[in-house]
Amino acid sequence: MDKMKLRRQILHARSGLDEKSINEGARSIRETLLDQPWVQMAGLVAAYWSIGQEPRTHGLVFALWKHGATVILPVLRPDKDLDWAVYDGPDSLAPGPYGIMEPVDTRRGVDTIRTAALVLAPALAVDPSNGVRLGRGGGSYDRALARVGPNVPVVALLHEGELIKGVPADPHDVPVRQVATPSGLLTQLG
Repeated sequence: MDKMKLRRQILHARSGLDEKSINEGARSIRETLLDQPWVQMAGLVAAYWSIGQEPRTHGLVFALWKHGATVILPVLRPDKDLDWAVYDGPDSLAPGPYGIMEPVDTRRGVDTIRTAALVLAPALAVDPSNGVRLGRGGGSYDRALARVGPNVPVVALLHEGELIKGVPADPHDVPVRQVATPSGLLTQLG
């Protein structure tokens, strides 16, 4: 299986999703994650602000913040690495490169993700047999995830049908440890 072909297939499938199913999926993922004690206890959460047809994270980010977690969101640097800044509610965001909403707070540095107790990562697909994550191809998240400690939960958020065996992997690809879909949480990857 070729990464580019798989990306096109998944993006095409996502383009056919309706708003109602995306919103219902986001609500299910949010409720599932917020029910987990290890999510409730995470003091610092590295998350992302979803775009397009990605599983929606806006309500999840807001709920984590309202429940007292410090939430950091990525800020894309010119070298395509991810810096991090603190989310302080919906009014703390402004459009960044490519129209992606980013926090306007002080940039905390690329290594800030090392201090996160929980990392939520975007993905197009994840191989349930080994946690290999297919991203959009820029390598930004693989660089960021390489900085995460070995015992920190790294959860990819997916729509149904995006757990795919045989996701191609390159040496720089960093696997995730868990996957959240609207139907539940998969924690035994590999």
